[in-house]
Amino acid sequence: MGLGNSQPKLYPGDILEFPGNNYFSHFGVYYGERDGVPYVAHLTIRDAETKLLLFGRAINASVKLDPLDVVGKKYRVKNYLDEKHPPRDFYVLIKPEIDEIMTKPVTFDILFNNSEHQATMFRYGVKKSEQKEATES
Repeated sequence: MGLGNSQPKLYPGDILEFPGNNYFSHFGVYYGERDGVPYVAHLTIRDAETKLLLFGRAINASVKLDPLDVVGKKYRVKNYLDEKHPPRDFYVLIKPEIDEIMTKPVTFDILFNNSEHQATMFRYGVKKSEQKEATES
């Protein structure tokens, strides 16, 4: 299915990492299937009304729900905070939050609100980005 998947089956609420360049990857949360098509919720500036990216910041970004293969063909499950923070219930907490935030504008910020921050916030209720920390070293 995906490159380097740590588990063969995806479960709603799993964090998916889509490899990017040497510094940053794109992250999303597996949402489940609709009519047999797997979907991912992810923070993106793609198709935003204003694509203003200034100092790593974009106004009018949004959380979108896209088919998994549109977001990326290569991915891996990266539920890396499971031992520190218990995953939240997908159907009770995560899904309603995703459905609600898709109707609102979000500010993308490479250091403080990137796709990894958004994915960990959904799964754990905690904003965390390892790739941000790696760029600061």
